[in-house]
Amino acid sequence: MAHIHPQQTGASSSKRGLGTFIALTFALTWGIAALFMFIPDTIDRIFGPAGLGNPLYLLAVFSPGIAGIFVAWLRLGTSGMAGFFRRLRMVRMPAVAWAFLVAGYPAIVYAGAIVSGTVDTTPAFTPWFAVVGALLSALFLAGTNEEFGWRGVALPLLQRRYNPFVSSILLGAIWAIWHLPAFALSGTLQSAWAIGPYFAGLMALSVIMTWLFNESRGSLLIAWLAHFQAMNPLFPDAQPWDSLFYVLAAVAIVIVDRERMFSRGSGVTTLVADDRVSVEEPGPRPVTASAP
Repeated sequence: MAHIHPQQTGASSSKRGLGTFIALTFALTWGIAALFMFIPDTIDRIFGPAGLGNPLYLLAVFSPGIAGIFVAWLRLGTSGMAGFFRRLRMVRMPAVAWAFLVAGYPAIVYAGAIVSGTVDTTPAFTPWFAVVGALLSALFLAGTNEEFGWRGVALPLLQRRYNPFVSSILLGAIWAIWHLPAFALSGTLQSAWAIGPYFAGLMALSVIMTWLFNESRGSLLIAWLAHFQAMNPLFPDAQPWDSLFYVLAAVAIVIVDRERMFSRGSGVTTLVADDRVSVEEPGPRPVTASAP
């Protein structure tokens, strides 16, 4: 017996889900950013200065994750959310992808730091618990949770309609535009960076993370760790050269994995950990064929 698994939901349903995610993400982040820009004194007096200690700032940072979880719940229902969160336990990935995740990111950043002359500016955290605090902050508070939305929901929905490369570019553009308010807020890292190289770097990171995401069969854990590596506080500030090297790495990945990157249907499209079982909206009924 040959069994063909259920297809994912239609393009129109995916488009609606993606639209809901984008609208909610931008409304939360840009709406809060507007408050910081237009009534900064009031916000500072009530909530404190912009930063990870400010609950409004955290809400703005967390908005892609919040929106992603909300859209996942709309599509999967309460019973399906266990499958969504099981993607945080997925660790299987080819050795070459693990090598890039563990060693490739720091190699790119330090290469950029060498060119820019900032290799000796790696933050010197003392005492030891400051190092742990910085790492935990970057791992849980400073943006990694965005991946519940960007790679948790948006990328699978995009890959239902486009090949992984086009999906990467579209998601990278959305991701980059979402960051725009950070360049207007004092105190953020982006406020000190050139916008062009930063956007190019995000587009490249989107391609790299799509590759890692598909290699790991949709692991939220891998997406989370990849995002963490891109902003690891123990790495030196290598802008804008690290962005250039990320672009070169993305080009190399596309060339090497071009068959899958340009093939529609080759990327992960499910929102749950077990893609053998669809718990999403009803799609076409499974087809069963008997072998002669």
